[in-house]
Amino acid sequence: MPRKLSAIAPDWWDYTTLDQEIIADTVQLTPEKMAKLSRPGFKVVLYDTLEDFYLAEALEYIHAWKQSTNDNPVGVCGPIGPTEQLPLVVRLVNELGLDIRSGHFWGMDEWVVDGVEVPVSHPLSFERCDRAMCFNRIDKKLRMPDANLHFPKADTAAYRATWETGVRCAVMQGGQGDVKHWAFNDPPRRKGRWKDNPPPPDEYRKLATRLVELHPLTVAQNARTSGGGNISLVPTQAVSVGPQETWKAEKVSIWHAGTHDNAFGQRLTCLMIAQRIPDASVPMSLLADHPNVQFNYYRGGIGSCAIEMH
Repeated sequence: MPRKLSAIAPDWWDYTTLDQEIIADTVQLTPEKMAKLSRPGFKVVLYDTLEDFYLAEALEYIHAWKQSTNDNPVGVCGPIGPTEQLPLVVRLVNELGLDIRSGHFWGMDEWVVDGVEVPVSHPLSFERCDRAMCFNRIDKKLRMPDANLHFPKADTAAYRATWETGVRCAVMQGGQGDVKHWAFNDPPRRKGRWKDNPPPPDEYRKLATRLVELHPLTVAQNARTSGGGNISLVPTQAVSVGPQETWKAEKVSIWHAGTHDNAFGQRLTCLMIAQRIPDASVPMSLLADHPNVQFNYYRGGIGSCAIEMH
């Protein structure tokens, strides 16, 4: 039987097509119950302050790059959203005099307009943000050469090749969007083979870095978080790191500050990963099958699923 239509965008798959039992279980989760959902391969960590939260996120970069040598280079794949960790990475590297010249960095995604990735001059460019907030501010004597910075392009061949050069990705960080994605791994349109049911998890996991069409909820969210609410400013296509590359990362670390996804969404993916309920309508849930996933929550940003009229 075909699953119900999305309440958000009927031509797309998303979490509103899930079985109601999963929805009901999700809204019952308190932060304390979420912490108890940790299991082998999935760890839930709560932070009491934003200072501790973002410092812990920044330290993942530091711990990864400290392992790197010329003979055994190590890298991090990092997001734009959140970005608050990036100035802390700069401060730690510069203050500690940490030589990260052998380290690597992969950007997760980038906007695409008319089939071409946006230039670094574009105000919403993710590469622009990474360079301005982090790499251009690291002491030149300490930072890795430009050849070790890998940003995805619409022609994905060169970027995908960097994942095959022997550089170890110690951690892939990410945030979670309203549509429950990491990077721009959005749920697909409801058409063709996937008209009645979303792709099986094994099918979705075959996807590599690629050009993607963005779910309407993703476009609206990025207008809210980055474009001052101006939806017309936000591209509707992007290039995104895929599950293939994600499964090459030794650890996937997702950071929930409460500023991107809402109270319900932060609970939903925690439940689905913990209980091993992968479903392509909720792409983040596919991480249930990754061997080392950590969800990091700012306790003050988890919020409540109680009904309140405003």
